[in-house]
Amino acid sequence: MQREARDAPDVSEAARRRIVAVLMLVYLLNVLDRQILSILNERIKADLGLADAQMAFLFGTAFAVFHAIFGLPLARLADVWVRKNLIAIGLASWSVLTALSGLATGFGQLAALRIGIGIGEATSTPASYSILSDYFPPRRRATAIAFFASGAMLGAGAGLVVGGAVVSGWDAAFAGGGAPGGLVGWRAAFLVVGLPGFLLALVVRRLREPVRGESEGLPAPDEPRPFRAFLFELRAVVPPFTAWHLAALGAGRRGVASNLGAAAAVAGGAWALVAATGDLAQWTALGLGVYVAISWMQALRLRDAPAAALVFRTRSLRLGCVGFACVAMLTNSFNYWTAPLLMREFGASPATVGVALGPILIAMGWLGVTSGGWLADAWKRRSPVGRLGVGVVSALGSVPCAAALLLAPDLPRALVATAGLQFFAALWIGVGPTLIQESVLPRVRATAASFYGIVFTFMGYALGPYLVGRLSDAIGDLRTALAWMLCASGAAVVLLLLAMRHVATDETTLLARARAAGELLPARAA
Repeated sequence: MQREARDAPDVSEAARRRIVAVLMLVYLLNVLDRQILSILNERIKADLGLADAQMAFLFGTAFAVFHAIFGLPLARLADVWVRKNLIAIGLASWSVLTALSGLATGFGQLAALRIGIGIGEATSTPASYSILSDYFPPRRRATAIAFFASGAMLGAGAGLVVGGAVVSGWDAAFAGGGAPGGLVGWRAAFLVVGLPGFLLALVVRRLREPVRGESEGLPAPDEPRPFRAFLFELRAVVPPFTAWHLAALGAGRRGVASNLGAAAAVAGGAWALVAATGDLAQWTALGLGVYVAISWMQALRLRDAPAAALVFRTRSLRLGCVGFACVAMLTNSFNYWTAPLLMREFGASPATVGVALGPILIAMGWLGVTSGGWLADAWKRRSPVGRLGVGVVSALGSVPCAAALLLAPDLPRALVATAGLQFFAALWIGVGPTLIQESVLPRVRATAASFYGIVFTFMGYALGPYLVGRLSDAIGDLRTALAWMLCASGAAVVLLLLAMRHVATDETTLLARARAAGELLPARAA
């Protein structure tokens, strides 16, 4: 496969760095606003009378399912509209909802706000990946995306530091009462972290929008009616319009019947899980997400056959998506539950845990993400399996560090083990999206990122942390519940090794497979 690859024209190196830095800050706030729930877990749980499974639902499922569902039409909008505007609007929206979380009075209100935050945050990541892929050529892309993705670790650490400091400081300052509005510390923390997003949204609005695909000689034409394309895609993910949407696309009776059959099967599975666990919210939300994902996949095959062929039939992409999602199950479970674990096991306060754990997440997480990007680029120059190889290293290296954390007899040694875990668990974060971006054509990168996001969020957020919380409620031991999550690393290694067998062939046949699926490519893309 030969493609003309060049830097985006008329863009200085300083401008590229500024773009990466701003988008990284957006990602930082994106993760901070969701990760702060970890350090506030014990206070919210006690104040509102919630269980571990309910807290995990708020952190994972309520956020992740709707983030993934609405990420699909929003990714389509990112493929056809001004991406910086989409990011700015989403950032302002989720910042408001985060601040309002401090006023919630029960599980239902918090769940509704977390759903809204998930939808708002779905605007930013696919659009950011797409922008960065247009600003940086393939030889530098993983490094740029990894630096952007390091915002996840920075945001996770900042959430712990800021959340712990605010909740402990606020409660100490108003121990005798008289707090403004009667707010307790965890409520004040939500208000504090929700406000900075407004200012950053103004900065994002002033960024320069690059031409799609120009850095690789495959510029994509502008969409004359971007919001019509968005609403068309939105119809594909909002039941009951999903079946009607398929019929309008020409699915025929058989296609619609297949969709309704999938809905019945998913509903039956969700009902069985609700009956077995008694957790209506978890399995209803996840079942809805699975059905919507199936409907979207059916619709994409009818609407854009070349895109569907590349996304769903590229073996290394499919196996890589699930493999990286298995690593995400481990990463997100420990990222959320480590702070509550340290508070329960060692009697530490939120401020103590936040100040100790936050810098570890920031330093080691950032080092892990950026090292993973650098290693992936260096390895990729020598072998097509470089991106996937970094994922294997991440999965294998996380296991002994996680085990050391769970077996630590005191807080200092637990923190040392956490530092190693954060480094290895972060290696893959910028690498997975880079593999996905390089597996498809420029015009469908945001859509491919959303497919990756579906698998990643359903497994890494909706299942991983919830399963730990559910098991913790059942056995009364968070430490043992976390230990079971180490099995996800073994599954990740197997899947990523399988993906390595196909990645070279998938890479060299990309354009040929796109043409075979009906894609019209310029003659120079030979």
